[in-house]
Amino acid sequence: MLYSKIQGIDKKVSRLLEGVMWLRGKEDSFIFDALDYMYENGLQSFDTAHVYGEATESLLGRWIQARGNRNEVVILAKGAHHNSDGSRVTPEAISTDMQDSMNRIQTDYLDMYVLHRDDPTLPVGPIVECLNEHVKSGRIGAFGGSNWSYQRIAEANNYAKENNLIPFALSSPCFNMVDQVDEPWENCISIGGESGKESRAWYAKEELPLFCWSSLAGGFLTGEYHRDTPSDSDDNQIKMVMRCYGTEENFERLDRAKELAKEKEATLPQIALSYVLSQNLNTFALIGCANKEQFDDNYKAFEIELSASEIDYLDLKTEKV
Repeated sequence: MLYSKIQGIDKKVSRLLEGVMWLRGKEDSFIFDALDYMYENGLQSFDTAHVYGEATESLLGRWIQARGNRNEVVILAKGAHHNSDGSRVTPEAISTDMQDSMNRIQTDYLDMYVLHRDDPTLPVGPIVECLNEHVKSGRIGAFGGSNWSYQRIAEANNYAKENNLIPFALSSPCFNMVDQVDEPWENCISIGGESGKESRAWYAKEELPLFCWSSLAGGFLTGEYHRDTPSDSDDNQIKMVMRCYGTEENFERLDRAKELAKEKEATLPQIALSYVLSQNLNTFALIGCANKEQFDDNYKAFEIELSASEIDYLDLKTEKV
């Protein structure tokens, strides 16, 4: 396992984070066995969110309590997700969701706290000030935004600098090797493909850690989608994936990824995950393993180092490696 450091956190952070949402609905004994296996193999960082529900966050808390490893485990928790009442990116909602998550997980602090959504109509000042108060109180070690544009993060960090406050220490966008041509849901921020070029340049310059989700582009990069997959399918997931990713350029990227997978005796998902981890960026990857076998499959992505020329080939910048 590879590790990195995040400003504000004393622990090392594994570059793979397990999303505990994918473990819900199973017996504790099965889940604990899977989490033990990941932990023993070096994954000690976990992703959760208030919106995933009490059962999911409580599950993570029960495992941590049973193993007594809170001082070694890194928790990335998300909050302030919008709901049917509208935007919730407010100091009140941030604080309420944060405390709820801590109660569920049975901990008095969260290593990283990430705002699950943004509301660009709201000023960043009160948000930054609220998060700073939680850092100073010891409730969180570092904070960031998921589905925040780099422009809004820059605005927040400029505010922090001007007011001698702690800035955003991380971002958690959608990132994979294809171009998101339509949003799967409103204000879904992706930094992949040609449309994400400007965002990636900013993150490279700022060296801001990226906790990337959806390395498989909602399933598009599993190999189960083809040019003749019906875009008007009755299956909502298929319809969404084809709407957001089903372009000729993205299928060309998919074809090239299949070529590299064959050459490297790897699976297509392993190439897709390696693409995220092989960037000239400070990337971490959120994964969703429901069992030991899926973890082993994801872990092998570390053994596949994509060269700069291979990245360019997948990005359609060159015609051959």
